[in-house]
Amino acid sequence: MRYFIAVILPWLSFFTIGKPISGIICLILQLTLIGWPVAALWALFAVQNYFADRRNEELMETLRRK
Repeated sequence: MRYFIAVILPWLSFFTIGKPISGIICLILQLTLIGWPVAALWALFAVQNYFADRRNEELMETLRRK
């Protein structure tokens, strides 16, 4: 769902992953028609990094328990 939001409303995806400053910058970029694809790509990469960070944290927590 976050990937869909990242394409349709890129600025909102930053708020869902806890990066409000980047969300505001992305909103300013998204206001221009030329900046929309750039904002969408930036949001997609940010969401991907968010999920990767969560996976890594879960893996580290699992390794600490052993």
